[in-house]
Amino acid sequence: MKTILITGASSGIGRATAELFLAEGWTVGLLARRSDLLDDMAAGQARAIPLAADVTEPEAVEAAFDRFCMQTGRLDVLFNNAGIFAPGGTIDEIALDDWYRSVNVNLNGMFLCARAAFARMRRQEPQGGRIINNGSIAAHAPRPNSVHYTATKHAITGLTRSLSLDGRGFGIAAGQIDIGNARTDIVESLNKAVLEQGRVPDPTMAVEDAARSVLHMASLPAEANVLFMTVMATTMPYVGRG
Repeated sequence: MKTILITGASSGIGRATAELFLAEGWTVGLLARRSDLLDDMAAGQARAIPLAADVTEPEAVEAAFDRFCMQTGRLDVLFNNAGIFAPGGTIDEIALDDWYRSVNVNLNGMFLCARAAFARMRRQEPQGGRIINNGSIAAHAPRPNSVHYTATKHAITGLTRSLSLDGRGFGIAAGQIDIGNARTDIVESLNKAVLEQGRVPDPTMAVEDAARSVLHMASLPAEANVLFMTVMATTMPYVGRG
């Protein structure tokens, strides 16, 4: 039995990934704030474990990981996915509350979940596991008016590299998937705003294609690891963007 815990599992990339892993026979921990959405996802799925928690709350994160491991016996993979895109603007236009909220969810939340996964993976028998962080194209090239989001995604790249280095002695592999314009609610709302400004939105791709990429990373044997993967809409402006 292979096990994975997915944060931000109730919508977007997280939900598509959870549904794919369940279809592939994995036991899946569904972590998000909305318990009603998680319960709906888990209905009729014997291998789905709903874990209502806020990734920014350390005690809630630890309790959710404890519940998952008590039911499954181990954690093979964490897909560290939960994130937000707060209202954009130039740096002097972004509300400080939106900056702090972005850092708290996109960076602190990922740190707390990676920390919880790492601690359990190093102590379980057999030792080891895999942590996959959801970065973004913004970890390399920023979208206009997104300094809060972009800064946090650059920080995730540093987190991934450090986890990969520090995990070597414990059989813990770490990697990062940078996804460009999967058709999530966040991307659709951003493209709607672009259309309202009379501009042409960036091309998008199916969210299921991002999920399949996560499945590939998670399914590799312990001796192999994708450290960084970029999967994107083929014609979106990434190379040369900005």
